[in-house]
Amino acid sequence: MSHNIAMHDDDLEKLGESLNEIIMSSKAESVLQGARKKKQEFFDHYIKTKKTLTELLNDLVHTEEVVGQKLLDLDQQKSQIMQEIMKMEQEVQRSQSKSQNLDSELEFLQKELERLRDAEQEIQTLQQEVDEDTTEVIPSAIYVAQLYSKVTKIKLEFDTEPHMLKGVHYGGDVVTPINIDTSTRTPCEVSDELWSLVKTEW
Repeated sequence: MSHNIAMHDDDLEKLGESLNEIIMSSKAESVLQGARKKKQEFFDHYIKTKKTLTELLNDLVHTEEVVGQKLLDLDQQKSQIMQEIMKMEQEVQRSQSKSQNLDSELEFLQKELERLRDAEQEIQTLQQEVDEDTTEVIPSAIYVAQLYSKVTKIKLEFDTEPHMLKGVHYGGDVVTPINIDTSTRTPCEVSDELWSLVKTEW
């Protein structure tokens, strides 16, 4: 009986050694390490993308503030010049009705009027340059996203899983939450669902 137990123990030991060799020779550990590495790389890429997007949005806000202030300043200057032009034109009209002895004063006023008109043209040129700079400074993708948000009244969240589309639609009487799993829908289906929230009545 004890002899049989000893043989049974030997068999179990050999079986354990065989299982250990199989486990050690398999690629399970290397596959697991590779999966962990890919998961870390994906996480690092996500953090980097999120940081870049945040920086872009901050730059966009700062740029809009700077450009907005420039436009306000230019509008003020333009308004002041227009007022001066109107005053000068009135002075010119009054001067034209006076005696020929006022020709020299009229000439002076006309020169002043021309100077002010040149200044107005310069302001308009500067304003056009600011408008052009605005369209160049704002990244096209963010500009399109901002325009899309204003037209559709849909505000999307940025801190979501890669395959999840979350946000709200605030264009109706009631705010409608958006929660779409894009891994189970085609891009066309996702687009159709979003556009279905937008009112077509103008």
